[in-house]
Amino acid sequence: MKPLYLTVTDKHIRYSYEESDDKITVNKVYTINSAKSLGQNLDNFKTKIPNDFDVVVILNPIDVELRDTIVSCGNLPIDMGLTMENLLHIPTVGVHDVARLGLKQAVSTEIEHAGWHLEYYGSYSGKRQYGQESMQTIGNGYFGLRGSYVEAKASDDYYPGTYVAGVFDQLTTNINNRDIVNEDLVNLPNAQYMTFSIDDGDPFELSPDVIENVYRSLDMRTGVFTITMIVSLPNGKKIKVITKKVADMKNFHNYSLQYTVQPLNFSGEMKIFSEIDGSVTNSNVERYRDFDGKHLVVDKTQVDEDRALLLAHTKNSNVNIAVGTRIQSPNIDDAVLNSNRFQERISQSLSFHVVEGRSYTVEKTVSIYTSLETDSSLEFAVNDHAYHKNFADAVANSMRSWQKIWANEDIELTGDVTAQKLLRLNEFHATVSAQDHVNENLDASVGARGLHGEAYRGHIFWDELFVLPYYTMHYPNLTKALLMYRYNRLPAAKRYAEENGYKGAMYPWQSGMYGDEQSQSMHLNPITNSWDPDNSRKQRHVSLAIAYNIWNYYNMTLDDDFIKNYGLEMMLNIAKLWISMAEYDPETKTYSISNVMGPDEFHEGYPNAKESGLKNNAYTNIMTSWLFDKINYLLKKEPKDVVDENLKRADFTDDDLHAIDIIGHDLKLEFNDQNILGQFEGYFKLKDIDFDYYRRQYGDISRMDRILKSEGDSPDQYQLAKQADALMGLYNLREETFLDIMKEMGYPISDPNKFIKDNVNYYLQRTTHGSTLSRIVYSMLALKVNDKKLSWELFYQALTSDYYDIQGGTTAEGIHLGVMGATLNVVTSYFAGVDFRGEELTVDPNFPESWNALRFNLFFRGIHYYFTVTKDTVIVEADQDTHVQFKGEQVPLNANESKTINY
Repeated sequence: MKPLYLTVTDKHIRYSYEESDDKITVNKVYTINSAKSLGQNLDNFKTKIPNDFDVVVILNPIDVELRDTIVSCGNLPIDMGLTMENLLHIPTVGVHDVARLGLKQAVSTEIEHAGWHLEYYGSYSGKRQYGQESMQTIGNGYFGLRGSYVEAKASDDYYPGTYVAGVFDQLTTNINNRDIVNEDLVNLPNAQYMTFSIDDGDPFELSPDVIENVYRSLDMRTGVFTITMIVSLPNGKKIKVITKKVADMKNFHNYSLQYTVQPLNFSGEMKIFSEIDGSVTNSNVERYRDFDGKHLVVDKTQVDEDRALLLAHTKNSNVNIAVGTRIQSPNIDDAVLNSNRFQERISQSLSFHVVEGRSYTVEKTVSIYTSLETDSSLEFAVNDHAYHKNFADAVANSMRSWQKIWANEDIELTGDVTAQKLLRLNEFHATVSAQDHVNENLDASVGARGLHGEAYRGHIFWDELFVLPYYTMHYPNLTKALLMYRYNRLPAAKRYAEENGYKGAMYPWQSGMYGDEQSQSMHLNPITNSWDPDNSRKQRHVSLAIAYNIWNYYNMTLDDDFIKNYGLEMMLNIAKLWISMAEYDPETKTYSISNVMGPDEFHEGYPNAKESGLKNNAYTNIMTSWLFDKINYLLKKEPKDVVDENLKRADFTDDDLHAIDIIGHDLKLEFNDQNILGQFEGYFKLKDIDFDYYRRQYGDISRMDRILKSEGDSPDQYQLAKQADALMGLYNLREETFLDIMKEMGYPISDPNKFIKDNVNYYLQRTTHGSTLSRIVYSMLALKVNDKKLSWELFYQALTSDYYDIQGGTTAEGIHLGVMGATLNVVTSYFAGVDFRGEELTVDPNFPESWNALRFNLFFRGIHYYFTVTKDTVIVEADQDTHVQFKGEQVPLNANESKTINY
């Protein structure tokens, strides 16, 4: 073990280490440049030190109570432990912990802690605080509870949102003589509010001026979120406040709070306040605030001793909502409870005497019910609800549930403490967003921002494509429940197609409660603050993503009942859409699909064209051909009575059957003379763009569409892309499948390696990565051209994208669930190389140099597999006799016996 020792001051970082060869201690000093930010200084500091350390030891921590790695730097207290772990990806410990435990044990303890905790030190404001709330959201698939301070009410700095899956409402706002209808995932009544007062003073309100110290820690192993805060009031009184929150993973209507106060330098009278606030609005997203966001009508408030109940309903969707609380004070004698009911909220307080140095705890359990999942009276359901005995009981329940969850889905990584933490964070938020035993009771799917914020108004997009494979690997029944959300909206998709002059089912780009199109026709450009036309609804490939998810689920589970009753019917209806959109050109003897947009999103149409939409988007056409191929497979495989019944339900005629054979083989693609696949027809006629010029002008050019429009220009003029488009099929499909589809379409690739390399390089030069999904898809594509350095860089940017909020504040509005799911998929399917997209598992690792080992498990076709992958070995075990394909060779596996494969 080789330590790097740091002494950090406001002006210097003194560091020392021992030379390996001669055991001589090297002492050096890095002078902090006051003209640059701390982050810039640390990035520069990283270049000055060797890269062979195992651990960092902080020699001069200033705060041993909260954490042993807090120092003063740049005239601010900084947790240098978190900072150095993020910078170097190795454990960082404090000198006091080393003295207490010894270096080896201190490091082991920190590795364990860092891998399971998402923590923030210090008080923040604005979008940065909002983003941290998103990242520390707790929940259970039924609800999401943003990781705000409980003392907070909605403001520009704090947003204590609560969201229940599937609870949407539509409101109309008149702006500039235009009626704009928006459907929102509704922010429900805030029941997590708690605060205190001293000696009949006003209730405490959050302010950076009075927060002397604060540490917020999300323990992903147990699901418990803890805030430890030292408050110094203007009158000189100092108080320590510890807040704990936990969502019940089993009894999913519940969450529990524990609020502990400790007067540090006074005795006197105190009150603890609690509220259920039904006056809340949807205001998490600043650019939406001009729209009406008040979705709730409070119907009733009720108090019965330590219990409170608020009943409400949404204005237009008429979803009934009940929020109940129970307050307990386990270690406070003679507390006096007072309650006040107002038109839209209930306020309660506990009054008691406090003695300096003692701790006093108030516990609150909250239950939430809605009419979407509860058939009985909501008032009865809440009043009949069995609350936890105490907060410890709630935590014990959560720990038991998470123990089972992590045994099933944990990706264990050694060699990188930051990546380990963030992989678990992605898994944690995937579980917060959906759970199998919860979603079987809901008619809901996962939104692009989970249950964590209000961006995209909580709508469901094609992002399901990136997260459902993760669910299927671990919880196949969950994926089936989420696909049933789409099946239940098949009639709406048929109506949408008919309204646009098509047949079959056309699923909307943005879906909410009913399955009708929720994409706006106008989009607010935040650079110009003006309204631009929004044609994103023409991304009809969302229907192909749904078909892909159906097939992927079926391929991984062989669930014939699902295909028989739901899946095939959906796929046939989606196929009818593409049949009706395909037009035959007798001159070229090919079919074309027009009036669409690809995943790129920058290109909405052709330069100076009167109508929007593109022709022969490569991704759309390739995936349509793929869909037709899979339908033919199922029609041949399934029993005749099943096929006939599904053809009848989908109104799929003999002409349609003939069409999928003909159209699938003759859809048009475009290539240039270098054999580059055109993103769409006419792409190569567009102008090149000088990215360097725009980088000099704007710095961040990820959203070149907004930049160009602000200059009176249009991305439609140029060869550029927001994210992977023409090559997106290579993310969805195995390489051989992709090439087979190209051949069937009449475009055989004679040199696949050259084709893929040339195309990946071509589009990388034209992609701005305006979506976090772009980085993770191109990370995989870079592996295909053996550019491991680029793959690693793009992967790490994607992995840390929400953690560092690299898009300048978007994490404030909710996590990006799609990129989280895709990141997990790239780790297991590409870095570890375990590919589940065929009839058997194939293994072909591309293991990162900086990692030591990956351990994970997955379900595939009813068999549970356990993998350990390192730089040179794969250890695999299965619970049944089976086999895997390793680099093209079949490797037999005996049940419950591990097999080691060297490579």
